[in-house]
Amino acid sequence: MTPLEKVQNLPIWQGSVRVERLGGGITNVNFVAEDDIQKVVVRIGDDIPLHQILRFNELSASIAAYAAGVSPPVIYHAPGVLVIGFIEGRTLTAADFADDAVLEQSLDLLMLAHRGIPQHLRGASLAFWVFQVLRDYAATLRAARSRYVSALPALMADAAVLEAAVGQIDLVFGHNDLLPANFIHDGTRMWLIDWDYAGFNSPLFDLGGLAANNSLNTAQEARMLERYFSRPPDADLWRKYKAMKAAAALRETLWSMVSEIYSALEFDYAGYTAKNLATYRAAYAAFENTRG
Repeated sequence: MTPLEKVQNLPIWQGSVRVERLGGGITNVNFVAEDDIQKVVVRIGDDIPLHQILRFNELSASIAAYAAGVSPPVIYHAPGVLVIGFIEGRTLTAADFADDAVLEQSLDLLMLAHRGIPQHLRGASLAFWVFQVLRDYAATLRAARSRYVSALPALMADAAVLEAAVGQIDLVFGHNDLLPANFIHDGTRMWLIDWDYAGFNSPLFDLGGLAANNSLNTAQEARMLERYFSRPPDADLWRKYKAMKAAAALRETLWSMVSEIYSALEFDYAGYTAKNLATYRAAYAAFENTRG
């Protein structure tokens, strides 16, 4: 059965159903569907062990995120299928985060997610430690004889330096994939969607990912850290943050390298790898500038 047929045959429809493919998904096939009483988004995707995506975890995080006031409701779920409420709004782009008001709204939402979601989680939940993810990706790329194998020793040496610099962490429930397209603004408030990689993590990973994926400048990063931690960032916080920001960019790079080999979705993964590798190089250089 094709993804479209799966959507059309869901047992939730009342009356005729109209289905349209959504663009942008790079771990799922996504559709917007509307019947006589509701409009929803249908996400079609199985577990992806190569990327540590387990759908039971995405489901429990999505349910808890709605209860915490962060995400739309889960309408229906079945193996390989997640149906969530449709938000009438605009998907954000990196350019939107140049507006300080948008950045502040995203941070308020992120803080609500970090601290509120654990109050509603049920059952087992995953952790997301980026440096273990990087080690696993490197092993996958070596086993597949990726065209990037020759670059891995230097990149993993960098990762070891970054992990040591991060040191001990606070633990929150992270989204761990803060691409601009995962934020939606309905004209009044902001929503955070797509909990594929959700899990307990350092808040610095989400903050670093938010900055790296949305090209925040240094002044914005300083305001972001002060707003999140309720104090101006000192030298130690800057160093830990910049280490995690570089790690977040490196994870996105290796994710794309692995996807070049194994993903069947139509997407320019090679171009995405090159873009994120450049982002990582810049982030690592900024981290190195904190070493004294």
